[in-house]
Amino acid sequence: MAENRKAPKLPVEGKRNILITSALPYVNNVPHLGNIIGCVLSADVFARYCRLRGYNTIYICGTDEYGTATETKAMEENCSPKEICDKYYAIHKDVYNWFNISFDEFGRTSSPQQTEVCQAIFKKIYENKWLSENTMQQLYCDACERFLADRLVEGTCPTPGCEYDSARGDQCEKCGKLLNPTELKNPRCKFCQKSPRIRDTDHLFLELPLLKDRLEKYISEMSVVGGWSQNAIQTTNSWLREGLKPRCITRDLKWGVPVPHEKYSDKVFYVWFDAPIGYVSITSCYTRDWEKWWKNPENVELYQFMGKDNVPFHTVMFPSTLLGTGENWTLMKTISVTEYLNYEAGKFSKSKGIGVFGNDVKDTNIPVEVWRYYLLTNRPEVSDTLFTWPDLQAKLNSELLNNLGNFINRVLSFIAKPAGQGYDSIIPSVSDDVSHDPTKKLADKVAAYIDQYIEAMEKVKLKQGLKTAMSISSEGNAYLQESEFWRLYKENRSLCSLVMKTAAGIVYLLACLLEPFIPSFTLEVFKQLNLPVEIHVSLCDDKGNVDRIKRPWDIISAGHKIGTPKPLFRELKDEEVEFYRKRFAGSQADRIVRAEAEAENIAEQLKKTKVSDGTGKKKSSAKSSNETKNKTAAEPDITITRLDVRVGLIKKAQKHPDADSLYVEEIDVGEEQTRTVVSGLVKYIPLDEMQNRKVCVLCNLKPATMRGIKSQAMVLAASNDDHTKVELVEPPSSAHVGERITVPGYEGNPDELLNPKKKVWETLQVDLHTNEELVACYKNVPLTTSAGICKVSSIRCGSIR
Repeated sequence: MAENRKAPKLPVEGKRNILITSALPYVNNVPHLGNIIGCVLSADVFARYCRLRGYNTIYICGTDEYGTATETKAMEENCSPKEICDKYYAIHKDVYNWFNISFDEFGRTSSPQQTEVCQAIFKKIYENKWLSENTMQQLYCDACERFLADRLVEGTCPTPGCEYDSARGDQCEKCGKLLNPTELKNPRCKFCQKSPRIRDTDHLFLELPLLKDRLEKYISEMSVVGGWSQNAIQTTNSWLREGLKPRCITRDLKWGVPVPHEKYSDKVFYVWFDAPIGYVSITSCYTRDWEKWWKNPENVELYQFMGKDNVPFHTVMFPSTLLGTGENWTLMKTISVTEYLNYEAGKFSKSKGIGVFGNDVKDTNIPVEVWRYYLLTNRPEVSDTLFTWPDLQAKLNSELLNNLGNFINRVLSFIAKPAGQGYDSIIPSVSDDVSHDPTKKLADKVAAYIDQYIEAMEKVKLKQGLKTAMSISSEGNAYLQESEFWRLYKENRSLCSLVMKTAAGIVYLLACLLEPFIPSFTLEVFKQLNLPVEIHVSLCDDKGNVDRIKRPWDIISAGHKIGTPKPLFRELKDEEVEFYRKRFAGSQADRIVRAEAEAENIAEQLKKTKVSDGTGKKKSSAKSSNETKNKTAAEPDITITRLDVRVGLIKKAQKHPDADSLYVEEIDVGEEQTRTVVSGLVKYIPLDEMQNRKVCVLCNLKPATMRGIKSQAMVLAASNDDHTKVELVEPPSSAHVGERITVPGYEGNPDELLNPKKKVWETLQVDLHTNEELVACYKNVPLTTSAGICKVSSIRCGSIR
């Protein structure tokens, strides 16, 4: 998550100044893929596009931290709301960082700035008499001795035809209707499940009916000027048709922004009122001159991204709040709304733990650019879409690998071939008098596609923009085939030079057009082109002109030396897809149960496994000489299953008393006692980083004495080519200590103790390596635990030993 820590950007007179926000993710859980595509990823794509065009752009987001859901989660986890927010803020930030979300500021609504801005807005509305006081009936639980906020009440939805029996007090998840808790049939307290009673309590209301004329004027004008998405217009008009009602802005809670009013000092603002103000307060954390962005409608365009359930809060509630202050606020110009991304057979659900979550994807061996690409090709812009593993596989293998990756690799690999076979990595020069009809046709098509791409992206039709960019890759492949560059190289070198210089320009162009969607791909392509990204990634010149990129043969200068080409994508195989489908089936609770069952099964197997006791003697029953002979005669094949590699936890690590280069570790590998392990890692890994750390441990090597201390196992580590850098291979943090690390597709039980004479470890070790995604692999298949794959920190394509 590339938060820009340079001097904050401010609006510039005469330039397009774009202020982008995405709906603030609630902080009581881990975001799933539906949340990510619904707001933060979509907004990131548009922000990156705006920067490509040279627009003065900032992207603001943060976590929504106040309200009932946080209090509820804190009670569940037996901690304070602040501790819950700190925990999940870090998780959210980590997930978005992995997804390469380019926030200019990613803040929090529990900041002092939020209190300051929120209370200032409230005071203006209060002074302008847009608020009313009213006594409302609220559910009170005598057993819990507290008023129950909306989300602390569940019951049957009162909407005819719905009657969902687990509707929340604020909104029915099934039909989407906003509710008051007292409207629920058969209400029950979420904590004790007892029936609450109705009790009077005083609250403040925003008088939406009095603001109706101003609001409708804003909506009718801006929905046209800003090209609001159809789903946003429909939802907003539905609210207006039903008639605006006064909306309560206070709640009987402790965790929130305090109401600066003597009578209501024991209450806080309702989260729908205070959360959108978070966009403003987070901007104030980004720059003291935040009003130049938020009170400057003449020079700033506000684009807001969200899922469809957030629409009325941004088209009705938040604009009404700002209009009520009487100040010159920058109101939303364009709203981009997504429908729901569903998962396999059902809906993604944070509360039920269904689907693939942000922290899950980090533990797969599927690179971030693949996740971003798949989510964006599947972006639910006009209707719900479906995530399926076979579809992700198809998109990766056919579109990214066979189309995009194939084109770029063919072009750069041919240019990189030595003279006599290619161009020795040098972009060739082209004579002015060389003419080639296929090249002219390609340029015309590319120019049309660039115009279509820009039109789609300006209208925030992101999926169409991505599809258009990928069409240029398809045209590039067709161009190579039609030109038969390999034949031209022998028969007409000058014409071949034109084709390859043009094709290299298309590679550059694709890297730029796709940067908003898959930025890590762009970084790698520019590395292979040997061009600095910060200088070259742009769609226009200083004046905003895009004509240059419509002449692909002019994009990269003749004589430029490219870098080293290599494949950009890896095929996702059927067995991997099946592995992930099974792993992410059911809810997170189901997965925990499965993992625990697997751990118990592993523990049982380990009890039966006869291991070395550290004396060099086997803890095994005596076997007859016939059994021994039979075993020797039937020596099994050397496969990875013969290794007993387990998740271990270093309980203690210290320097070897008689060897400066060795550590002595005590490692828990799921047995009654820890194992002593001696490792030559002193010059690579600081001692403090060896403490209390999960590692991968090979447990069935024959014990060996190293400078007087017997080592009973070996810790797996990866090294680079010249062995100047070494890193531990690490299992996921949630992996169970003692569980066996396996390789999908290989089944079998490990040897009790590896026979050194058979060279089993030495034979298998040559196929243990890390890949481009830092995943520890055996023959390109990940080393896997029940909690995910094993990885290293930074060593790509290293050997594991």
